[in-house]
Amino acid sequence: VQLQASGGGLVQAGGSLGLSCAASGRTFSNYALGWFRQAPGKEREFVAAISRNGGSTYYADSVKGRFTISRDNAKKTVYLQMNSLKPEDTAVYFCAATTVIWGRVMEPLHYNYWGQGTLVTVSS
Repeated sequence: VQLQASGGGLVQAGGSLGLSCAASGRTFSNYALGWFRQAPGKEREFVAAISRNGGSTYYADSVKGRFTISRDNAKKTVYLQMNSLKPEDTAVYFCAATTVIWGRVMEPLHYNYWGQGTLVTVSS
C-alpha cells in the first residue's frame, strides 16, 4: 500500500491542525494505521493508532485528550485531528500501515508501509 500524508503547516500554540493520509494499492481495511512523529535530533515516536475497522484507538500519553485519530475505509484515508497544539508537538508527522497484532501498534519497527511525512510547526 502507498501512503501520502498532507495537511501540515505552521500554527500558533493552542491552535488546531488536521492531517490526512490517503492510501492506494492493496486493501486498506486490512491494515491498522498509525501516526508517528520525529522532531529534529530525536527518534521517531508513536503518536496514535487505529484498528482496521476503526473500533479501537490508542494514543501516546503526550497527546491523549488533544489528538484524535480516525479513518474512513471507503475513502482509504486516515486522519489526525490535533487540538491545543504545543511547541513540543513540532515535528515531521508520518502515517504508516501495519498488520501487526494490536498490542504492538506503538512500535514503529512493526509497520510495513510509510508515508513521506508532513511538517507541523507550532510557534510559541
